[in-house]
Amino acid sequence: MRGQLEAAAAAFAGGPDALADILTGIVDDVDRALGEELEIFPVCHHSPASALAMARRLREKQPAVIYLELCEDLRPLLEELRNCRLPVALQAFASDLDGFPPAWAPLNIVAPISEASAEYQAIAYALDTPGVELVLVDRSTDHVFQWTPTGSADPAAGDRPESGDTDAAPDEGGGQSAAEPAEDAAEEAALHGEAVGIGIGDLRPRFTELRSHLLHHGRVRHWSEWWDQYVEQPLADADYDTYRQVMVLIGSLFRRLRPPADPGHDDRDCDRERYMWTRMRQHLAATGVDRSRCLYVCGAFHAASPVGEFGTAPGTPDWEISPRTGTRWLYGLIPSSHSAIERQFGLAAGSVSIAQAAWVKAVGRGGVTPYRLAGAPAGGKRGRARKRPVATAAPAPVTDRLSGFLSRPPVLDDVDEAELLGWCVDIVRLARRNGYLASTADAIAVFETSILLAGIRNRARPTPYDFADAAVTCIEKDVVPGRRDVRRLCEILLGGDRIGQVGYDALPPLARDVFDRLAPLGLALENRTIQRALLDLTTDPELASCSDLLWVLHRLLPDGIVRPIMGERRLGERSIQESWDLALGRHQRAVIELGYEGITVEQVLEKRLRGSVWAPDATAAVALAAVEDAILFLPSRRFVDELGGRAVELLSAERTVDDAPEVLRRVRRLLAHYRNTEPELPAWCGSFVTTGYAHYCTLLPTAFTDDETGVRQVGAMLGFLFSMESLALSLGCDRAQLELAVQQSHPEAPAKVALLWAAQTHLGLLTVAQLRSRCAELLTNPLVVPAFPHYLGGFVQALEPVPSLAPFVVEVISEAFARLPDPVLLPWLPKLITTLRQQAPDLVPLLVREAGRTFPGVLAVLDTWIPPWTPEVAAPGAAPAAVEAGTPASSCGPVLGLLRDHPSTCDAVAELLGCAGGWQPAGSPTGEPRSSGPASLLRAHPATASAVADLLAGTPGCW
Repeated sequence: MRGQLEAAAAAFAGGPDALADILTGIVDDVDRALGEELEIFPVCHHSPASALAMARRLREKQPAVIYLELCEDLRPLLEELRNCRLPVALQAFASDLDGFPPAWAPLNIVAPISEASAEYQAIAYALDTPGVELVLVDRSTDHVFQWTPTGSADPAAGDRPESGDTDAAPDEGGGQSAAEPAEDAAEEAALHGEAVGIGIGDLRPRFTELRSHLLHHGRVRHWSEWWDQYVEQPLADADYDTYRQVMVLIGSLFRRLRPPADPGHDDRDCDRERYMWTRMRQHLAATGVDRSRCLYVCGAFHAASPVGEFGTAPGTPDWEISPRTGTRWLYGLIPSSHSAIERQFGLAAGSVSIAQAAWVKAVGRGGVTPYRLAGAPAGGKRGRARKRPVATAAPAPVTDRLSGFLSRPPVLDDVDEAELLGWCVDIVRLARRNGYLASTADAIAVFETSILLAGIRNRARPTPYDFADAAVTCIEKDVVPGRRDVRRLCEILLGGDRIGQVGYDALPPLARDVFDRLAPLGLALENRTIQRALLDLTTDPELASCSDLLWVLHRLLPDGIVRPIMGERRLGERSIQESWDLALGRHQRAVIELGYEGITVEQVLEKRLRGSVWAPDATAAVALAAVEDAILFLPSRRFVDELGGRAVELLSAERTVDDAPEVLRRVRRLLAHYRNTEPELPAWCGSFVTTGYAHYCTLLPTAFTDDETGVRQVGAMLGFLFSMESLALSLGCDRAQLELAVQQSHPEAPAKVALLWAAQTHLGLLTVAQLRSRCAELLTNPLVVPAFPHYLGGFVQALEPVPSLAPFVVEVISEAFARLPDPVLLPWLPKLITTLRQQAPDLVPLLVREAGRTFPGVLAVLDTWIPPWTPEVAAPGAAPAAVEAGTPASSCGPVLGLLRDHPSTCDAVAELLGCAGGWQPAGSPTGEPRSSGPASLLRAHPATASAVADLLAGTPGCW
């Protein structure tokens, strides 16, 4: 083989050069790997050919020790694989970092395991065969991030070669089928989240030019298709020696042909190999096991290693392994899927499903009995293990198998034609079910086109990729009639996206606790379908604990996992009936990762709430939200008081008022809750009110003049001060502080000026008449009219602290519409609408309701209607228009009109009370009190009123 490669290099290059060195170096790498006494088994991750070769070799060799290229600290998780339905992923998770940059948190690593993989065959053999030891020799998860450049913003960036996210990923270009439901496809492909992927045997060329050359001359679209055609299919039935030599050759080729400016990847690859060989030599020295009875399973890329620590020969130097950091790692299993593996490692969509189908086909044809873990949910009957012979003879010498393998043409398989016919018939049937107008002619066309495409691409037989392209060409139309396009239908036909599941016994304690506490619902929560839970808490009070748990899960888990359909939980409110949509089985990973934070969901919620209020960016609004959540979900008064005390500290330390609207809304709600449920307010509530009163009084003058402080924030400050004033004064605050703060405020922005005027009116520093005259002056000033919408915006914001100004705001807007001419009013309207929408969207409904009470409800009365703010109506002592008989109710006010239209009720009440007087005659002024009115009663008995006047004013009252 070496001579043939040297001759080929001389013929192509015109003489010995670097090409000859590379080609002969590849042969040297193969000789070195296969000449090692500790047998090296090169693999590619999720490769059916590697899995088949592994199953055959394990039954033939029966090794006593298996060294596996996988993070050494994941070893305890392997025992739990028998409780899971593959594919699943081994996970290491850390949120509290010690020795890593805080910006990297949380650290997350996953290692997917599928049935059609060599590593699963090795794991199943080792765990179920007595006397066999399985040793994981790759670096720990802690070292994965130790070897990441500290300056990297993405901790996964430094681990991309072994994680699969290499620069080869764009060439995979498969993507998810557009017609598949987006939410389902995204959920299945995102099962691993943002975790760093750890795989065994990433065999993709890192040299972009080489990869492009292989794809172009192989006439394929992406790397997965090239690998399936030129490696997987030829090696599926190859003998063991041929398989080893070809895999090491490919690994050596990709290792030698990579970008020269790639020292970081090269250093990490070499460090991993030094780490693994050092661990193996340490284990051999500690146990004394014979090297010939061991098997080292690693990626083909690492099998062709040039490091000096390679091998187990005596005298081979060890590599110094750095200690782990103080980071506490948590381990578990999460569900995986074929699409998640493809996304994690940058593979083409459907490639893992095709590999699984090829594995099932190879196993069904016979010739190999795969290993499966005993007790696994989806496991079939495992082949009977042979008695392991004692290896005494030396290993057979390495012979050249590459020359014959690379020179002979591929062998045709007669079974493929029948399989292709079955695919063509099934895809037409599946297409018709999904709305396509496909027929038998389309099945024939797909069959012929598949053979044609295979011939064009120099393939001995059509592959699943050829079949999928042919089906799209012959069946796909311009419009997809259903939810799935033809390419997605081909993926479903060839095996679909298999989704794994972690068994109950392999779940963390929190997840098991959740499923146990929800057992009274009587639902199959482990299924991937959405389960509807109906809770009638009146007839079945025992379900109240389930309801409490569901609300906590709704608070902790992402949206859509535990979704309430009917019922709500707010302060002071509890539902008597609830309806829930539960997707815990579909989102098993979220529940499992929740278990990394605590033993129960209540502990996790308490931990998160405490962490949120003690975070560096915590605010008083965040603390009040935490207090509300603690009241709703955690029945612990001590914890609520702790969070409330922290809210007081955060409020006093704030130097801005950006969260003032949120603070006002939440503290009002909490005070209303405590007033309705507790005999007295908690101590922290009183402290919060007094601290907030003094705090906002201090910041009020600055907030009025600061351009960065919005009108909504200033209005919320005034709302806090005015609405909490009585409580604050009762707790010892001084009102003079508020008056001084208002008097020291001198805003320039129109909206804030209007807010200040409203505050002065509330404090009695400005009368309504003075406020009305100031607004009239603004409307008469042509220079101010364009900015008048901002004044209106300020007045609308003033409805939060001073809701009694609502009639005045309606009056101001009405006067503006009445007095401004159309040339001024029409350009002014859009600005008014946008101002109100931006500055006061929540307060406009209050303004509309006040306008509805002020204006007449009948259009016919509008012409004769007199506004209540007109001088003749608003002047003291002015007599309103007489109410004649038959006057519509809307013209004289709703109450008076209702009573006059239906006098029988009032007459009956007057007769019952013994009132002799009758109705006031039409035309009599309402300003003159009747003899039976309240004024007559006070005049007849003046002692009480005089005593009250003396008490309030300190001066004798006079009538």
